Amino acid sequence: MRLKDRVGIVTGSGRGIGAATAIRLAEEGAKITVTDVNAETCEETAQKIREAGGEAIAVPCDITKRQEVEDMVQKTVDTFGRLDILVNNAGVIRDNLVHKMTDEDWDIVMDVHLKGTFYASRAAQRFMVPNRYGKIVNFSSTSALGNRGQLNYSTAKAGIQGFTKTLAIELGKFNINVNAVAPGFIETDMTRQTAERIGVPFEDFKKAAAQTIPLGRTGKPIDVANAVLFLVSDEASFITGQVLYVRGGV
Repeated sequence: MRLKDRVGIVTGSGRGIGAATAIRLAEEGAKITVTDVNAETCEETAQKIREAGGEAIAVPCDITKRQEVEDMVQKTVDTFGRLDILVNNAGVIRDNLVHKMTDEDWDIVMDVHLKGTFYASRAAQRFMVPNRYGKIVNFSSTSALGNRGQLNYSTAKAGIQGFTKTLAIELGKFNINVNAVAPGFIETDMTRQTAERIGVPFEDFKKAAAQTIPLGRTGKPIDVANAVLFLVSDEASFITGQVLYVRGGV
């Protein structure tokens, strides 16, 4: 119970890595706000936590809308009395080569990843600073290093790394740790969409990826959830401003 009596928010936790993370943190004792733009999947994750004996509320939220984000954070504090952990996981992809990428493709990826992370972090720190305690984990990606067909996504994920390092500097004096995880190939709906975009069966896509990974396999959502768990625990209290690549290799 490494997170006993802690309260956390996990954005984009209706499915995939976000859901796995919310459930994993709850297993370690955290009270969780599950938030996602999809109300149905949001409630499904919260229900799984409750059925396992944990505490969770589902708060549908469009992370690109400032007032919705601030209301979601306030509801968390009103319900559980405090806020200790924020995991900025919400994300989308709109992959295409630059000459085919539309303004809308660019804007939605920037808004969800960068604006959403900013809105949630700004709202959360207002409660963390007075308590002089907080853990924020942002989601970057190995795509931050560059990936064909993901000009918008790669740019946003690289921006998350700069955001993380700067926020760690600003909030460190308040005992708030800010770090990022950067997953590699993780088996999610998002990687399945990528396989569909390039016209490759998902199983073949996974096999090809595994051949390039030193550990010889692709990742699962729980692999990332466990990394997040470490970073939001007090075991990582002297780690801040870092980017942890969860990619099965170097």
